[in-house]
Amino acid sequence: MRLVRVVLPVHVLRAVFLCCVSISASAQEGKPLTLARALQAAEAPHPDLQIAEAERDLALADQTFAGARQDLSVTLEGRLQGAQSSLPGADFGADNSVRLLARKNLFDFGRSANGVGAARAVTEARDRSLLEERDQRRIDIMARYFDVLMADLRYVADSEFMTVAYLNFDRGRDRYNQKLLSKVDLSALEAHFQDLLVKRNESQIQQRLTRVLLAAAMNQPGQLASDLEDPKLPGNERALPAYETLLPLIDQSPRIQASKMFLEASRQRMESLRAENNPSLDAEVEANDYANRRLQGRDAVRAGVVLSWPLYQGNRNAAQLMREQAQFHKLQAEAENLKRNVAQSTLTLLIEAEQLQKTARNSAKVQADYRDLDLERARGQYEVELKTNLGETEAFTVEAKLRQRAIEYRLALTLAKLEALLGQPLPKPDKK
Repeated sequence: MRLVRVVLPVHVLRAVFLCCVSISASAQEGKPLTLARALQAAEAPHPDLQIAEAERDLALADQTFAGARQDLSVTLEGRLQGAQSSLPGADFGADNSVRLLARKNLFDFGRSANGVGAARAVTEARDRSLLEERDQRRIDIMARYFDVLMADLRYVADSEFMTVAYLNFDRGRDRYNQKLLSKVDLSALEAHFQDLLVKRNESQIQQRLTRVLLAAAMNQPGQLASDLEDPKLPGNERALPAYETLLPLIDQSPRIQASKMFLEASRQRMESLRAENNPSLDAEVEANDYANRRLQGRDAVRAGVVLSWPLYQGNRNAAQLMREQAQFHKLQAEAENLKRNVAQSTLTLLIEAEQLQKTARNSAKVQADYRDLDLERARGQYEVELKTNLGETEAFTVEAKLRQRAIEYRLALTLAKLEALLGQPLPKPDKK
């Protein structure tokens, strides 16, 4: 067996060196990154998560503001003014005063109650959107994690194919020097090697890019994991329920629940706007202090109940009500459309999971078993020097493993998306 030295271009060696240094420098105490540890980052601060949390906080602030409409208000008022009594011969003089006024709304005939209800419904919708955003973060991290694993397997397979191509090209040069091979055939071997070299280098770049995307998904930019542990994914073995059993769960989808809450908020805002034409009943307590007053009236303390009834407000309230009615009808249409889309997505994901679990997985297993047997045969032939295609056979074996693992990763992602869509774990199928 002859040792062969592969000479690569300088720019390729530089790229390989930089990639390897960057990845190896990010290793965390030599321990491979696990999927469970990567998914923990879904709860860590992230711009997408912070946006959802900020929207929830805004809704909470609106809810607090709506509930404060009937709060007690206390006002201190100072007046510098002049007045003249209606008594004959009275002069125009100073009538300065200081007033402390406390006012509390007792009943506004639906304005506050509907306003608070609308704000509370929006808060509940934002809470469900926040839960969905966390689920999407987990799915994104899981997808990026699997991309890294597939990129590593793809690099190993492409490296094997490139090595085999180089060895064929190297043997071709020897045969060409011995006048046993034409220049055209030698050029074909070299061109094939160069194509596979480019493909191998692209796979190496993908190793780094997928790690960069995983670090970004985990909100840890620049901390690239060198080694990742291949997860076992026991959830892929569970039996899948029938589509009919999932239909009742569609209404529990966080997206649909959020849509219903937004619709309820719009309905209560309309009721609040209609109540703007209703009277309002307030309690008032007033304390006054006068300086240099020449008028006879000097009410030091005053208390009472005030009934306010708006008789005419122009078209302002009517225009706001028309706008909210249009928004309500828009939300109704979006809710119906969303329900159909969620039902269709549920069916699509379930069919994909069934196809991966029952068909694609078996096909990939047959291919992997065949490649394992072919590899054993190639090793035996290589040992007795009957054939020299061991490297290519090993590459095909890695490709078969890549295909097998890719199906498991797709299945795990599909099931995770299905559970996130429904907002709960999949039910166990009924035993017949």
